[in-house]
Amino acid sequence: MMLWKEMPLEMGNGTTVQEFTLEGFPAIQHLGKVLFLVHLLAYLASITGNAVIVTIICADSRLQTPMYFFLSIFSFFECCFISAVIPKLLVIFLLGQQTISFLACFIQAFVFVYLGAAGFFLIAVMSVDRYMAICKPLHYPTIMNLKTCFLLVTACFTLAFTLITSLVVKVSQLSFCGPHVIPHFFCDLGALIHLSCSDTRSVEMLVFVLALLILLTSLIITVIAYSNIVVTIVRLPSAKERQKAFSTCSSHLIVLSMIYGSCVFIYVKPKQRNKLDSNREAALVNTVVTPLLNPVIYTLRNKQVHQALRETMCRMKISR
Repeated sequence: MMLWKEMPLEMGNGTTVQEFTLEGFPAIQHLGKVLFLVHLLAYLASITGNAVIVTIICADSRLQTPMYFFLSIFSFFECCFISAVIPKLLVIFLLGQQTISFLACFIQAFVFVYLGAAGFFLIAVMSVDRYMAICKPLHYPTIMNLKTCFLLVTACFTLAFTLITSLVVKVSQLSFCGPHVIPHFFCDLGALIHLSCSDTRSVEMLVFVLALLILLTSLIITVIAYSNIVVTIVRLPSAKERQKAFSTCSSHLIVLSMIYGSCVFIYVKPKQRNKLDSNREAALVNTVVTPLLNPVIYTLRNKQVHQALRETMCRMKISR
């Protein structure tokens, strides 16, 4: 953090860049109050849905399993992930305050990309957990114990932190000579690279390689896991069991395709100077749409969670 505070960013006239301006959505900025209300409701619904999931899983002993442990961590991730971006977007819509300090901008960029990378690693871990539970049920309790779950989550945190910290520090060391208007609604690394007057070829290649590494690693693990799950499901003797399993898998895969698709569109491009306008719409999918759908897709359709939620609400009514 001290590196960002001390780093001199000289403009062409000799002054230091102290803040950036987030462009937001200028074409529809006149609908600011309507957009504020829509995004506020989506934000509150996402936070509430994910917070309810975390609370229920922690409170109900029947949900103390690896699958729900990973889901609770993922829901917590989602809350932090959208909270890194949406509050500032709400301020832009409501008050038109588009400026953000240099330090705050890079903190936002780091938190957003770090949580995003850790989230992809966690998705891969969740896929492996489902593979073990469905395809290797006899070995599942032994392998996926509490210690293993904690180690896997810690590995997701640590690996993402190691990869993303070096990237964000490298971008922060670029020279910014103006303009200082970021063509996005948050401090996206691609947009920041676009503003730099330094030679950004090495940084662009680093972004491309890391994005490819993170996304492909997670995607390959997820695809292999779900492919084996589908094969196992097809072999189930009961048609009702097959239909139920396929319904759950298809729901998960819809959300995963939205997440992977939008991130591949945004980050897996060697040249970050292209299609920045399109990136804004794609980024909205990850910051608004999928966090809103995830609680419904992953757990709220689950009968165990439904039952735990009903029982929790009944206990709350009785306690009153």
